[in-house]
Amino acid sequence: MEFQEQLEVMNSLEKSVSIFINEKMTPPEEAWQPSDFLPNFGEADFAEKVADIQREIANVPDTVMVSLIGNMITEEALPSYQTYFNSLNGVNDQINLEENGNAWAKWSRVWTAEENRHGDLLNKYLYLSGRVNMKAVESTIQRLIYNGFDAQADSDPYQGLVYTSFQERATKISHVNTGKLALKSGDSVLSKICGIIAGEEAKHEKAYKYFMSKVFEIDPNGAMLAFEKMMRKKIVMPATLMDINLKDNKFINFSNITQKIGVYTSKDYASIIEHLVANWNIGEVTGLNEFGRKAQDYLGNLAERYYKLADRIKEPEEAQLLWLNNKVHSF
Repeated sequence: MEFQEQLEVMNSLEKSVSIFINEKMTPPEEAWQPSDFLPNFGEADFAEKVADIQREIANVPDTVMVSLIGNMITEEALPSYQTYFNSLNGVNDQINLEENGNAWAKWSRVWTAEENRHGDLLNKYLYLSGRVNMKAVESTIQRLIYNGFDAQADSDPYQGLVYTSFQERATKISHVNTGKLALKSGDSVLSKICGIIAGEEAKHEKAYKYFMSKVFEIDPNGAMLAFEKMMRKKIVMPATLMDINLKDNKFINFSNITQKIGVYTSKDYASIIEHLVANWNIGEVTGLNEFGRKAQDYLGNLAERYYKLADRIKEPEEAQLLWLNNKVHSF
């Protein structure tokens, strides 16, 4: 589809975006805030409650802590993700309009406002835990934002919606599994925190999948080709550039640990492809040209390929335990 026609499709979706915002997104005055889960420094029992946090988190395995910290670092790089979303065609040409722009621009702000609390909450909780080398964490956050983020969507809004649909589901899975491991280790508060964050990631996943489903209805061929393009490129994880020094690649260590403990694995990657193919009824889409049909065939078999690949991938034997106090060694 030509560029101008693609913009017309995005503009035609504004009503759907506005409805989702009004019906599903919680106003700041009614939303939970990080302080709802954290001790109040102004209250007399602050030290006692901090001690409770440290007592509960003490038995959470180091590997789970590294996974949790990596999740938090990923969330804290939020400025890069909003910048990326605002660069998409159909959003970038509307963000400076009167009354704060169109529905897409408003969605960008509302989505970011909700996501911002995730990093805030995890950051403060981990700080109070006493188990984290916060300067090392803060340096990694700054490096990740400094290096930037590129979803490789080429400013294509269709590809951007495919990416966010995939990534929000991946983030949800990661938080859900981290919460389960925290609960298994005896930290019920951390498990609850991971659960409430995962719940919002699920809502955002639902939003992006819904927006993309509308694109499939209006422009099935363009949507199919965009889905195929993103899958052929492979989904780049948001925290990939937390360290570009290949001799000490923090992201590789982080991802190896999440794979090893089952927080986010190669099979999860395959399962997300399978889910999106089913959610958008890829096999039933009509109105495709020759290239669209080829993309449809490719996508229909893609999850199975990744499941087979996941079965052949060897579990990582070693990874550094990063960001922990006195815990930088191999397991």
